[in-house]
Amino acid sequence: MQIIVKTIQGLEPVLAEELKKLGASAVKVLSRAVECEGDLKLLYRINYEARTALRVLTPFYAFKTKHENHLYKKVQEFDWTEHIGLDDTFAIDASTSSKYLRHSKYLSLKVKDAIVDQLRDFHEGQRPSIDTRNPTVRIQIHINSNNVCSLAWDSSGQSLHKRGYRLSSVEAPANEVLAAGMLLHSEWQKDTILIDPMCGSGTILIEAALLATNTPPQIKQSHFGFMNWSNFDEALWQEVVETAKSKITALKHPILGYDKDINAIKATERNLQAIDLQDLVEVEWQELSKVKVDVSKGIVIMNPPYDERLPEEDITAFYKSIGDTLKQSFSGFDAWIISANLDALKRIGLRTSKKIILFNGALECRFQKYEMYRGSRKK
Repeated sequence: MQIIVKTIQGLEPVLAEELKKLGASAVKVLSRAVECEGDLKLLYRINYEARTALRVLTPFYAFKTKHENHLYKKVQEFDWTEHIGLDDTFAIDASTSSKYLRHSKYLSLKVKDAIVDQLRDFHEGQRPSIDTRNPTVRIQIHINSNNVCSLAWDSSGQSLHKRGYRLSSVEAPANEVLAAGMLLHSEWQKDTILIDPMCGSGTILIEAALLATNTPPQIKQSHFGFMNWSNFDEALWQEVVETAKSKITALKHPILGYDKDINAIKATERNLQAIDLQDLVEVEWQELSKVKVDVSKGIVIMNPPYDERLPEEDITAFYKSIGDTLKQSFSGFDAWIISANLDALKRIGLRTSKKIILFNGALECRFQKYEMYRGSRKK
């Protein structure tokens, strides 16, 4: 089958590599998505094991359209009675790049009306209900800039960034998929210590521990959208789960987290316990400038505040202090920092060896690498 896996802008290359490792063929990078081909087992594996996947879709119907009435007519030409019963609930998620049909909420309403009208006629006045939170059938509709309307079944159900471990949070936490993507972009080989000195509620630490132990990111999830499908294969699903769990390994190098906010440390501890990683990740209440390590190499990954509510001199001084601490305390390390505050990033005062554009929600960010050489770089 054709499979389209949605992700965060900037994570397409690492998602493509994940899909290849899971056995996908005909892998093609799109915008905020990766297309591939595979069977039902692959569909299950992507949902359970892909760290940078947001939703896993299977396209089933496409046509060109420029007008709402034509959209309604084309949607009605598809036989929905074979896929949605009276006992089902369904939801429509829409997005559009069309210059003719610009409003996604109106699109979803129009498609919903077309489906409901067909089913009501077929069932002599009865119709299934809409459930936007937990439907048995979720349909994705997208109209691209060439006016091609594509409909796809959503096999995931809820967004796959919801791993089930975020019990506590702090202001502006990193999205779980973004955190996993940052780790994969950093090319951390799990062969050195990893430190997040501004850990917030622990998302980067938890995703690092899952990655380092080869633990499936959805190990806490018990339900996916494809389980509502008529072709759901329970035995195949159990095979996928048990095989993935059998590949879990021990943690070989420490993962450490720090934060100057005691509430952030408490939130991290609660979230670690929620996914049974409390024995693998060490966290400590400590501000960045006082963090000391006694190893000669490792990786630092941090998501510092982008806070534009702070006066400019304060945020400038804050980012300068980050650069100073990295030079003084993390010689021999690779440091990766993500921020949407591009002016503040310049104040770190270190030469970047790599820059990647990523999106944290609607914010365009830079994910930048700094190599903390011992002595001079030339030497």
